[in-house]
Amino acid sequence: MRLACKNVLHDRVRFATTVLGIAFAVFLMVFQGSLLAGFLQAASKLVDAADADIWITARGVSCFDFASPLAKRFREIANGVPGVESASRIVTSFAEYRTAAGLHEKIALVGDDPEVGPGFPFPRVSGSRDAMEPDSVIIDHSNEKLLDAAFLPMDVEINQHRTRVLREVVGFSSFLGSPYVFTSYADGARYIGLHQEEAMYILLRLRPGYPVEEVKHALQARLPDVDVWTKAEFARQSKIYWTTQTGAGGAILIAAILGFLVGLMVACQTIYATTMENLEEFATLKALGASRWFVIRVVLAQSLFCGAIGCIVGLGAAIPLIGAAKGIIAWISTPWWLPGAMIVPTLAMCCLAAIASVRAALGVDPARVFRA
Repeated sequence: MRLACKNVLHDRVRFATTVLGIAFAVFLMVFQGSLLAGFLQAASKLVDAADADIWITARGVSCFDFASPLAKRFREIANGVPGVESASRIVTSFAEYRTAAGLHEKIALVGDDPEVGPGFPFPRVSGSRDAMEPDSVIIDHSNEKLLDAAFLPMDVEINQHRTRVLREVVGFSSFLGSPYVFTSYADGARYIGLHQEEAMYILLRLRPGYPVEEVKHALQARLPDVDVWTKAEFARQSKIYWTTQTGAGGAILIAAILGFLVGLMVACQTIYATTMENLEEFATLKALGASRWFVIRVVLAQSLFCGAIGCIVGLGAAIPLIGAAKGIIAWISTPWWLPGAMIVPTLAMCCLAAIASVRAALGVDPARVFRA
């Protein structure tokens, strides 16, 4: 290992080039991975935020953002199934948002009952957990400029209904291009013109001791005209829909794969170039009687040394830059395990890159050192 380090550090410029190349590869993989992770998290954010065991949707609904109305009888039937403790409602639709200054914006309006859960945005009265603030909405902080809502509260119109932007929440940005705006079920149904007691989603909370799958099958038997999902199933379905059935999800998934492949090529090129620059040293080792395994160990040690330094530099640059990118892409997210998970692929890339270098090092003629 000491010989490998000295060999690499002998040419500081080449070492810096190799480390920067690997660091760029690591940064690219972490950034693309954060885009994919954030996209998947945003795709099921509202499903995950609700405190519900089972979701009832219209037949064929594949994700939260594109819903169809459900008649009120479905909620009444669901309440009569053994094991169901409570049933709450969510309505959602695209709507027209307008400020007093004349700004027009297409929004994704979401209205919910307070029983949906404390993690779901809801315009509550200050100091009360369940009481709603009538004729009011809340927005995500990331959409403050887009919705011209720098000073709150402020009066606006949604589908020609007067309402008030009450406050902001954090963590509910949308990748649709239409920002989420949250309100109560009653106001949401009125703003989008939904009939009384209808809903897009019916959310069920079960009594303790009742298996979710058993209640789900009982509901599906009584409600054959709708889809019944567990919370985990509907969240997973939303992620699958946005990843595989839309251009945006497919593009981010392909970009993440390409990020790894580009990183591999960068690492291969830089490490191979480093080895070729040091062929004289390997010729000297072979002339001195070094075994093939010794030469292989030196090349691998060089690759892993450069990979470890490049990984540290790449992660050190990626984390703050991704944090800065949140100002532009609010839904980008770096799971706690992602930076650490990049260490193994990076070192694996370096080992793969060393294969071509090993062949060049083993093929060098020991007499070359005497000709030099």
